[in-house]
Amino acid sequence: MEERLQKVLAHAGVASRRACEELILAGKVKVDGKQVRELGVKVDPEKSVIEVEGQVISGKEKLQYILLYKPAGYVSTVHDPQKRRTVMDLISGIKERVYPVGRLDYDTSGLLLLTNDGKLTNELIHPSREVKKTYRTLVKGVPPGKILGELSRGIMLEDGKTAPAEVKLKKIENGNALIDITIHEGRNRQVRRMFEAVGYPVIRLKRISFGPLEIGKMKPGDWRHLTSREVETLKRLTKK
Repeated sequence: MEERLQKVLAHAGVASRRACEELILAGKVKVDGKQVRELGVKVDPEKSVIEVEGQVISGKEKLQYILLYKPAGYVSTVHDPQKRRTVMDLISGIKERVYPVGRLDYDTSGLLLLTNDGKLTNELIHPSREVKKTYRTLVKGVPPGKILGELSRGIMLEDGKTAPAEVKLKKIENGNALIDITIHEGRNRQVRRMFEAVGYPVIRLKRISFGPLEIGKMKPGDWRHLTSREVETLKRLTKK
């Protein structure tokens, strides 16, 4: 299915939609070997060979699936206009151009999936798939059961009410609560905004699982290839 080029680039994790538009206007993007400088061009990410600054981001190439433990202080994109460190600085020895599946905030750590499988990426991030993501959250103070119940049922934010979540108090550390929260939405800074809305701001946030994938005993900056079984499990998940 054809989509606007800047949308395809953004979904692939190249950069934000606006930054991708700037790359196109600057003549840094090619489609099937031809330079593109217009924003209205539509492409089929499964058939077109798309290049950004000489690097292929789609087309016929070996598919790679990588699980990364993103440290805080890195952005989940390939290019960053502010010249901050990106998650690509942590990956080495991969010939293919891989891209993050979704985003983790600059100050959030944890599990991040990177791949050049555009079809799987689009399926995993599509809202209708409701792929679950669990975050281990240290918040300031200790929310009572009533507040945890409100979070689990969904609370009103400026962009609408959140979907029901799974919320579990793990333990109390020096007067602050360590809480696991599982959501399936992908709103910007959603977990942080949810806790801020109920008066318990986040001190530290780490994603510990994405669908069937878990971070396990990995350390910040570690990465590994997914096993063939893990890849098949992800693909089955998107077909449900």
